[in-house]
Amino acid sequence: MASTIPWERVRRAGNKLTTPLHPDDYLSLVNPLWSTRELRGRVEKVVPETEDAATLVIRPGWGWRYDHRPGQYVGIGVQVDGKFQWRSYSVSSPPKRSGRTIAITVRAMPEGLLSAHLVKGLEPGTIVRLALPEGDFVLPDPPPAKVLFLVAGSGITPVMSMLRTLDRRGTMPDVVMHYSSPTAERMIFREELEALAQKHPSLTFHQLHTDIDGMLDLQQLDRVCGDWREREVWACGPGPMLDAIDTHWSEAGLDERLHLERFNLQLGGEGGEGGTITFRNSSKSVEVDGATTVLEAGEQAGVGMPYGCRMGICHTCTVTLVSGAVRDLRNGEDYNQPNEQIQTCVTAAVGDCTLDI
Repeated sequence: MASTIPWERVRRAGNKLTTPLHPDDYLSLVNPLWSTRELRGRVEKVVPETEDAATLVIRPGWGWRYDHRPGQYVGIGVQVDGKFQWRSYSVSSPPKRSGRTIAITVRAMPEGLLSAHLVKGLEPGTIVRLALPEGDFVLPDPPPAKVLFLVAGSGITPVMSMLRTLDRRGTMPDVVMHYSSPTAERMIFREELEALAQKHPSLTFHQLHTDIDGMLDLQQLDRVCGDWREREVWACGPGPMLDAIDTHWSEAGLDERLHLERFNLQLGGEGGEGGTITFRNSSKSVEVDGATTVLEAGEQAGVGMPYGCRMGICHTCTVTLVSGAVRDLRNGEDYNQPNEQIQTCVTAAVGDCTLDI
């Protein structure tokens, strides 16, 4: 039986033969997923879930690892009107090392150019860019004996990956799921969740249709889950709901039991000090405060700043810091080494600084 030759060895040999071009330049003509320059994926299916939500089944290319943890998110970049738009979406499929595809579930938002395109305008066969899974909103292994999920809207997507994983492994613990949605028709995965609750006696599924019943009153939480104080809690949904849950658990002295996942960028770190940012190659400068990101400062000055997700995920905005210092607004970390690479969408000036752009 003939032995197979690893693709990496073929690539290395091809690199010597195809200089100055990279073998990927030729291989991508044969198969667009054959690239090590960037992670790519091909949309295999777009499955409608509700009137305004759909699941995208994506086959990743070379460099992907099927070992994400249930609850993590991936970055996805799609070309819309000639520009790549980046966002992050939770993986709704369970991890499967022998898998060939992953799934993300997207709800089209009224102000969301990319989300609407993914749900309504994306065709199977489209090649997208991908970023590897990230995030700490995950279940431990083994899972806690008692779990409470509080979700609303598209906040179901990371939790769905968790539930599907528990179901596939046959290890469903004592789980209470409370899901808020404007109507039953807009409740993503409703039929699958009802089927899981029928299959697993240890899974209790509460539905709240907010257009009829109003929002969840946390003061009435005992009616939904009498032992909520004893459970590990994962909550995902709109910001105001998560703020209320955060306050409620804090007042109960149970912060350590609460895990939150927010779908928007949280710039909660200490701000910069502000200063004058000089864009060396553009011969422009601008004075900014410590809350203005370097990307926003460049755009104010009329500099053609590169950007993608504007959330610190895709690294498209990365430029070289020539001198001075900037601070990461997510965690307060400073970057002050000459010729250091910085992400402009999540950093602010700490005094005067110069950028190579």
